[in-house]
Amino acid sequence: MAFVVKTMVGGQLKNLTGGLGVREEKSESEKTPAEAQGMTREEYEEYQKQLLEEKMERDAIYTQRKAERATLRTHFRDKYRLPKNEVDDTQIQLAGGEVELPKELAKMIEEDNEEEEGRTSVIGQLSSIQNIDLDSIKGKAQSTLDDLKQSAEKCIVM
Repeated sequence: MAFVVKTMVGGQLKNLTGGLGVREEKSESEKTPAEAQGMTREEYEEYQKQLLEEKMERDAIYTQRKAERATLRTHFRDKYRLPKNEVDDTQIQLAGGEVELPKELAKMIEEDNEEEEGRTSVIGQLSSIQNIDLDSIKGKAQSTLDDLKQSAEKCIVM
């Protein structure tokens, strides 16, 4: 009940006296951002700087990851002779040029290159052919080489 009387009479009393000696609280629209968050101005400025620094760090990490992915795509485009992509080149340049791949990706590429080298060799090609006995071929090649060595020893010219 006191509340109702105070609101009815208090508002009219303030208007009559002009608010002498009575300090009004600022409305939320009149408060500065620092006051709205319950901080001093210096604390608020420091908080804003910290947020900006964190955002810049996140953006740098994000740019680096995008460049790593672009490097990987560029590697595969070179490997399989596909056309280059301008977007990947710009992402690599934005990250500062030379971009190192993460260890896991570099390891995958290295393993892939080793597999490709194995396939390009003669033995690798033979192993990909089905129904072939590599051991018998190696044995025949070795016996032929031994025969050549023996015939070379018997040769008078050599």
